[in-house]
Amino acid sequence: MTDAPPLAMSCGDPSGVGPEIAVKAWDTLRAALPFCWIGDPRHLPAGTPAALIDSPAQAVAASADALPVLTHAFAHLAAPGQPTPGNAAGVVAVIDRAVALAQSGAVAGVVTCPIHKKALHDGAGFAFPGHTEYLAHLAGVERVVMMLACDALRVVPVTIHIALDRVADALTPDLLAQTIRITHAGLIRDFGLAAPRLAVAGLNPHAGEGGAMGRAEIDLISPVLDALRAEGMTISGPHSADTMFHAPARARYDAAICMYHDQALIPIKTIDFAGGVNVTLGLPFVRTSPDHGTAYDIAGQGMADPSSLIAALRMARGMADARQEASA
Repeated sequence: MTDAPPLAMSCGDPSGVGPEIAVKAWDTLRAALPFCWIGDPRHLPAGTPAALIDSPAQAVAASADALPVLTHAFAHLAAPGQPTPGNAAGVVAVIDRAVALAQSGAVAGVVTCPIHKKALHDGAGFAFPGHTEYLAHLAGVERVVMMLACDALRVVPVTIHIALDRVADALTPDLLAQTIRITHAGLIRDFGLAAPRLAVAGLNPHAGEGGAMGRAEIDLISPVLDALRAEGMTISGPHSADTMFHAPARARYDAAICMYHDQALIPIKTIDFAGGVNVTLGLPFVRTSPDHGTAYDIAGQGMADPSSLIAALRMARGMADARQEASA
């Protein structure tokens, strides 16, 4: 939508690949998809054409010829590949600023460049497991859902960054039901799907094989799915996870609900390693992120692939447009 506000991009860890992929993403998209980058211009690669702007609205005109930058001064220069504890507070403050702009309506959504959680903890006492939880805190939302998406597949892990031997205990009927509800609502609001089709994986091999390989499917997953189907949701499963991700199976659903991190992320990273996008569902504003980390090992070398960030920008734009159309 041409009359929509631009997106905001938070700089992430300036010692990582964020600054260089931001410039590459701008150079690819330019005026076709305006966004403003929030960070310290000193952290951008040398020679970057940057337009220092005072408000996000100015990004639309500026983006044709330069990367629009909302300046946020950091305490220190960044050394590529080397986390700088003195910059941690600046990284967090930029996230705060991007969210405030989204909440005010000045930007259509937030695209976050990668952060390094340990660096933020060491330098700023950052007490959150990651971006997603911090954004939920800023928004005052109790529960959100992490979706990984590409053109060919959308996946949602019910349990995320916990050890595999803790998954069975963490998986509760309430967690599963809330994850499915938020996913269902997000597909309607953010992706324009009037009647989403969800496929749910089992926890155990062969979805428990009738109890021979575990009872989670019988005792926990199936009762939740039956209750949600009674509310009118289109849900299949629990399925054996090893049969869910070939092309004919994927054609039968709009998102796959998986029980743990690798069950969800291995298939999407196999199908589209460079183009996957991290989406947070359940927030009052649009948020996407590239599906990779700070990549300290290649930072500053000009070799970082911007594909996931470009996909995150395009997906955020589409989600913002879907929300605007729904509210029109």
